[in-house]
Formats: sequence, structure tokens, C-alpha cells
Amino acid sequence: MSEALRNASTALKVAPTLHRRGAELADPVQQLAVLDDLPLGPDGDFDARLRTAGLGPLTATGVEVFQINVGRVCNQTCAHCHVDAGPDRKELMDRATAELCMRVLAATDIPTVDITGGAPELCPEFRYLVEESRRLGRHVMDRCNLTILTAPRYAWLPEFLAEHGVEVVCSLPHYRRLGTDRQRGDGVFELSIDGLRRLNAVGYGREPGKRLVLVTNPVGAFLPGGQASLRDEWKRELRRLHGIEFDELHTITNMPISRYLEWLGDSGNLAGYLRRLVDAFNPAAAAGVMCRTTLSVGWDGRLFDCDFNQMLDLQVGFGAPRHLRDFDLAALASRRIRTARHCFGCTAGAGSSCGGSLT
Repeated sequence: MSEALRNASTALKVAPTLHRRGAELADPVQQLAVLDDLPLGPDGDFDARLRTAGLGPLTATGVEVFQINVGRVCNQTCAHCHVDAGPDRKELMDRATAELCMRVLAATDIPTVDITGGAPELCPEFRYLVEESRRLGRHVMDRCNLTILTAPRYAWLPEFLAEHGVEVVCSLPHYRRLGTDRQRGDGVFELSIDGLRRLNAVGYGREPGKRLVLVTNPVGAFLPGGQASLRDEWKRELRRLHGIEFDELHTITNMPISRYLEWLGDSGNLAGYLRRLVDAFNPAAAAGVMCRTTLSVGWDGRLFDCDFNQMLDLQVGFGAPRHLRDFDLAALASRRIRTARHCFGCTAGAGSSCGGSLT
């Protein structure tokens, strides 16, 4: 482990990833096979549900978000993580790939750059990607786990993000300790609150141009509650309990892949959870899924329809360019989307995306 990563992980107890443990579900092919083997009946065919709703085959309608996953290195190993990220991973974007990202971006008018990971700030190219994207006049989002902001080596982050007008999108399972630590590890809640206070101190959640978004996903095998009502509750309780302000709350459905898939199986919830997703299929949500307007870029420059497909190694298909070096915006903006059973996670109930609920 590098000195920087050791520094970022000092305050946390982290478990080994699926990859480090050599677990069967570290293999994306095995994850897909587990989902495909579930006896869900005709309703469990995602493409057939899309066709019935008049939405199949699913295609992109443009590229409005250039989402860059800079790697799987993280200072946490959360129980729900679809990336299987952690301190024991080594995948990180290098400078050559980061520069290629920016050359491709400069040749387009894609308005938004969404930087994710892992903990994206642990990638040595994070500063470059933020600074260059802003120089190109793009809106930049940082998907932050909050605890990284409390590591001494990364104390510069709040001021850096504020200086560049980066929208900070932060994961926090619950506004109380029990729910957060159960999902993300002992001590994460306290560090997360500290991280939020540091963001508030530089104006996030309080001043124009310093947008602070919280993201919550259920602690258990159920769908998230209503986003609007939860937002009001969270605003009230975080202000009352901790004096914390934020702009918006996004609710996200846990995707049945990677470590969450393992938890579902170990806890006996897998079949029931998938049944719940399938039964809650919502055509209105399916019409607005994020893959239709998002392009996901891997740490190695490969292209995917979304971050979930990236973690399942399902590259863009059907003749679309599969790597940044072959980038063709017109082809990618109208590409056919690759789907499988995990996609029911985005279309259940009010829907789920990187921007929260869809309906």
C-alpha cells in the first residue's frame, strides 16, 4: 500500500475486497451467471419487458455526461460496493489515459464530466482531470466518499473543489451512525460528518456555485423511499443533529452485483430482492435510465454504457467504438445499450440513476 493510501485509511478498519479474497463473485462472468440462474419466469427477461413497454431495444439519445471512473482504489470497503473497491486494489488511471480523456472531451460539446472511482481523489490524475475539464468550460462532479476529506494528506481537497466550482456528490447511507457504519464500516459515520463540516466550512451547501449533494442507498434488501420526503427529513435532521447544510438528496437502489450480490446471497435475500426489482419494473423509469445520456469511461480508456456495466465488463457493443482512442461521438450518441438482469435495479419503482430517482 502506498504512503498516501495508508494515510487515507488510518482511521478506518477495512475488510479485504472480493478480488483480494479470491472470491468466486470477483469474476463478472460469475456474477452475471448467478443472476441469470434465478428462476424469475418470463417477467425476468429485461429486454422482453422493454419491448412490451415499447422501449426495446434500448438506445442512447446522446451523450450529456462523460463519466470517468479513475480506478478501484479506495480507503473504504463498503458492503454494498458495486465496484469492489478498496485499499488492496491497484487499478488507477495513468496520465496518458487522462490526457486522452481530455483530448476527446475537447473535441466535443459534452457539458458534464462526472469523476468517480473508487475514491477518485486517490488517483494521481484527479487534479489534472478537474483542472482541465474546468478549463474546457465543463461542469464537473466529484463522487466523494467523505472520509477521504478527513485524511491529513488530503486536507487540501475542500478548498480545491470550491476553487474550481466542482459539484460534490457524497455518499452517506443514513444521517444516523448505526445505518452508516453497518454498511460502510465502523467509524465511517463520524468521519463522514467531519467531512461534511469541512465542505460546509468552505461554502458547500451554503453558497451559490458550491453545490453539495448527498446520496443514500438502503441498508438492507429493499427499495429506497421517496426522494422528496427523504430529502426534507435529512435536511431537518442533519441540521438539527450536526448543523450541516446540503443542497439535494439523491436516492439510489442497491445494484445486485459485486459485494452487494455476495451479501444478498449470504443473507438469503437474493431471490426475494431480485423478485422485488422485477415486480417493481416501471416503464417511465426505464425510459429515462442514465445510460441513454451517459458514456462511462474506464480507468484504462475502455468504454461502457454505465458504471455498472463497466464493473461487469460489459463494454459498449453492437458496432460502437469500444475505446477512447477510437472515439466517435455520433456512433456512441446513438448506440444500442447492452442490458442484463442487473438493469432491473435502475428501473424499479421510482427508478435509480447517478442523479437519483427518475420519476
